[in-house]
Amino acid sequence: MKSLLPFLMLAGSAAAQVVSEIKIRTDAEPARIRPLEELQLQVKAYSDIPKTGAEGTDRVRLNKGGAKVRLVTPNCGWLSKPFKFQGRDDEAFYANPASRLAGIISSVTKDYVLQDAVLFTAPEQPANCEVEAELEGKSVKLTIQVTNEVSARRKQENKTFDPEERISDPYRYLAEHWAPLFAAETWFQPKSDMAARFDFDGDWQGDNNWDNLETGSSQAFVYYAAMETATHWFLIYNVFHPRDYSDKCVAGSCHENDNEGLILTVKKDGSEFGQLQVLESLAHNNVYAAVLDDRIKNGVHGVEGRIELHDGSHPIAFIESGGHGIYPGASRKHSRFSQGKFSIGTGITYVYKGVAERPKHADDKLVGYELLPIYNHWWLRGTEGANWRERSFDDFYQYQPFGNRPGIPAAAGKISAAFLGRKEASNKARPFWGWFDNATKKRNLLNNGQWALDPAYAVSRGVRFPAGEEPSADYTFNPYLGVE
Repeated sequence: MKSLLPFLMLAGSAAAQVVSEIKIRTDAEPARIRPLEELQLQVKAYSDIPKTGAEGTDRVRLNKGGAKVRLVTPNCGWLSKPFKFQGRDDEAFYANPASRLAGIISSVTKDYVLQDAVLFTAPEQPANCEVEAELEGKSVKLTIQVTNEVSARRKQENKTFDPEERISDPYRYLAEHWAPLFAAETWFQPKSDMAARFDFDGDWQGDNNWDNLETGSSQAFVYYAAMETATHWFLIYNVFHPRDYSDKCVAGSCHENDNEGLILTVKKDGSEFGQLQVLESLAHNNVYAAVLDDRIKNGVHGVEGRIELHDGSHPIAFIESGGHGIYPGASRKHSRFSQGKFSIGTGITYVYKGVAERPKHADDKLVGYELLPIYNHWWLRGTEGANWRERSFDDFYQYQPFGNRPGIPAAAGKISAAFLGRKEASNKARPFWGWFDNATKKRNLLNNGQWALDPAYAVSRGVRFPAGEEPSADYTFNPYLGVE
């Protein structure tokens, strides 16, 4: 499909009609919503074309996106990045009857290219918010009434988690000190882009998470793990979402459950917290790296940039909306967050506070999250030897690392390659021991699960350390590989 797009867009522009009028349609009529709730705004374009065999013109709807939408009223809500309108379209697009190709182009671009809507999130207090859309020199304004005098569109959450009971963990202080700031972009399903816990809906059933999204808790949790060698600590952070979604779900591109994350490599330098050297993040089975030590160079993975820190010790990571791939905040190619701001649309920033706060809206800032230990919450349930009976994990496999590296304890048996999920596509989300990296797997350097189960070995394949300063690959602590 991608190879056709340049032709389709070129052909479409050759037969383009002149825009004579645009309108804003909302997915609630009239445009009245409660504070902090959301409303889809669809910008529709029209043209006047000569009537066939008669005088005068007919007004037809054009298959055009790209309108610029802005808030006219200052501090009156927020607007997302564009997406394909998710409601039912009530008007057909014009296709030149003399050109069969134009009709084909119109159909294809509508389904795969056209992004004609943005999401408006209302401010916290009642107000009249005016928005304006502009396309090809034509503009239109709409006033949205934000009031408590209308029915709620958002479902009430029915689960609240009490403060977590802290387990004894000598690595917790490290996980807290280096806990990342996550800049989570939001889109047309903001709650799908909010960090959650697997049992956010109050149960451990993985194949009801898609359906329970709206009523489950939006309290912010991030999962963590720690491993140690003689020279380094390795800190793993996982961010879970109940839905991976898109404005065009095709061929399994959307799925129930989503779990991606990052690994921090911290050098022991004699200080209490060590020296952060490398941030590696996972996005759609590909690993991206950033560094604080400029002597570390490209390996199998290219260095995306220099790690940016929040408040001195919290590396910044960007989470894309919809698919939730995680990238270093400094990534010049992939991050849409810089200097504390999202470059387009809306987003939530999460910081570690030891308290699981709820975002108030799609553009909330510095929302606190709590850390949950992966070993206790997932590993002790997600191995064959655990005899866990809930519908949480699936696709069990035998871990077989490359490089003559240590395996998992025999008592664990097979381990789960996926969280159980069935909506849209089956078993697409993985706990970290099911992750794999395409680049190192193709070279037979790291097998399924090895990037995160064996980070001391993996990081020296991903990037290149100065000679003689590679991390020791002999663990003094890695309970997943039986070293305790």
